[in-house]
Amino acid sequence: MSLRVLRCPSRGQQSPWGGPAATEPVSLPRHSDPIAAIATAPGRGGVGIVRLSGKSLAPVIEALCGRSLRAREATYLAFRDQDGSAIDQGLAIHFPAPHSYTGEDVLELQAHGGPVVLQLLLARVLAAGAEVDPATGRPRLAGLRVAQPGEFTERAFLGGKIDLAQAEAIADLIDASTAAAARSASRSLAGEFSSEIHALRDALIHLRMLVEATLDFPEEDIDALAQADAHGQLVKLQQTLVRVMQRTRQGALLREGIKVVIAGQPNAGKSSLLNALAGAELAIVTPVPGTTRDKVTQTIQIEGVPLHVIDTAGLRESADEVEKIGIARAWAEIEGADAVLFLHDLTRADATEYRAADAGIARALATKLSKHIPVVEVWNKLDAVPAHARDGAPRNGVRLSAKTGAGLDALRRTLLDIAGWQSAPEGVYIARERHVQALRRVDEHLAQAAAHLAAAAQALDLLAEELRLAQNALGEITGEFTSDDLLGVIFSQFCIGK
Repeated sequence: MSLRVLRCPSRGQQSPWGGPAATEPVSLPRHSDPIAAIATAPGRGGVGIVRLSGKSLAPVIEALCGRSLRAREATYLAFRDQDGSAIDQGLAIHFPAPHSYTGEDVLELQAHGGPVVLQLLLARVLAAGAEVDPATGRPRLAGLRVAQPGEFTERAFLGGKIDLAQAEAIADLIDASTAAAARSASRSLAGEFSSEIHALRDALIHLRMLVEATLDFPEEDIDALAQADAHGQLVKLQQTLVRVMQRTRQGALLREGIKVVIAGQPNAGKSSLLNALAGAELAIVTPVPGTTRDKVTQTIQIEGVPLHVIDTAGLRESADEVEKIGIARAWAEIEGADAVLFLHDLTRADATEYRAADAGIARALATKLSKHIPVVEVWNKLDAVPAHARDGAPRNGVRLSAKTGAGLDALRRTLLDIAGWQSAPEGVYIARERHVQALRRVDEHLAQAAAHLAAAAQALDLLAEELRLAQNALGEITGEFTSDDLLGVIFSQFCIGK
C-alpha cells in the first residue's frame, strides 16, 4: 500500500486523505458577474471612489475615460458621460488581473466626494457596461451590476488573495472602536494570525502523516509512533495551541469588549459613576430618586479594551408606571451582562432600611444571574464619609468616589481583570468569537487524541480521526473548511463597496 500524498489543500484542491476536500465554497452565478459600487462612506467628502471589478474592463475604460490606462498608474482625466461631456474630473487607476484586490481586473475612479456626483458616476459606469461596443457589437461589459455588501472582499477570498481570517480583519479594521483594536486588526490583515494557524496546521499534518503511515503498514515491527516521538509532538502541539488560544482570546476581547451593567438602589450614584468612567456628562444626575428611567449606554476603553457600560434605573418597588418599565429594562440588561457593578451608597450603609433593600437586590442577583457572571461590590461616595469613619467603611469590593475620582483606577483594573485582559508584549492580533470556539474544538480533539495515544491498547484509527477533526476545526478559521452559510453571514456585515 502506498502512502497517501500529504499536503494541505488549497480551496478547490483534492483532499490528501482520499476524499473530496471540504474546502471549496459553492461558486454561485453571481460570482462571475462584473460588479461596481461607491467605495467610500455616504455623505460629503473631499474624495469619493467608485470601484469596478470584472474581466476585460478595457471597453468600459475606453467609454469612461476616452483612452486606455497604464497598469497601476494614476491618470488625471475627465470621466465622460455618454454624450462625451464631463461628469467630473479626477484620478483613474486600472489594476489588471491578477494583481488587484479581487484578483480580477479592477478600475477605481477617484472623484470629488459629493453624493450626487458619485451617484451620477456609478450610474454612468453601469450604463457603459450595457452599451454596445462598436468594435465587437456586444455589450462592453455584460451583466454589470451593483455589488452586494462585502462582495469585493468576498471575491478576494474566493480568488485566493486573502484567507477568511484576513477578510474578517478588513471589516474589523474598518469597525475598530479603539486604537489597540485597529493595530491588532492590521496585524491580522498582514497575516500574523493566519501564520499562527498555518504553523499549527503544518505540525498537525506531520503528526497525521505518522499515524497514517502506522495504519497503512501495521505489519511493521518497529513502533513508528514511539520512534518518531509522536507523544512529544502532540504535547508540543498542545502547548503551542495554548499560547495561540490566549492571544486569540485577547484579540476577541479587543474586538468585542464586555458588557458591564451598573445596578443598585436609586441615588447610589450610578449615573455619576457612568459619567466618571466616560469622562463626560452623559447621564442626568439629580438628588431626586428615580431620575434615570431608561438605560444609558456608553462604550469606554481601558488600555484599548472596549467596555460597554450601561447605567440603569434604580432598583426599588415603585408605583410609577414609567419607572416600573425602566426597572424591568434594568433587570433585562442585568441578566444579559458580562459583569455587574453592584453600587452601594456609603453614606447610607448603616441605615437599616437601606441595608435591607440592598440585601433584597443581592438575593435577586443571585437568583437571576448565572454563577459565572461576576458581581463587583462598589461602595460609592467615599468623599462624603468623614475621614475618621472611613476605616469602618465596608472593605469588600471597591471603595471610590465618582465625584472626586478617588478609587476609579482600582475599579478600572478590576474590570480589566474580569475581562481577562493581559498585556501581550509580542502583540495581539484581532480575532472573533468564532475563532475562539474553533480553537476550543481543536483543543478538545487534541485532548482526545492524547488519550488514545496514551492508552495501553492504542486505538490508532480513533487517534487519526481526532487529528483529522482537529485539522478541520483549524481550517474553519482560515476558510479551508467553511460552509457557504457562514460566508454569507460574514460578508453581509461588510459595507457596500468593500
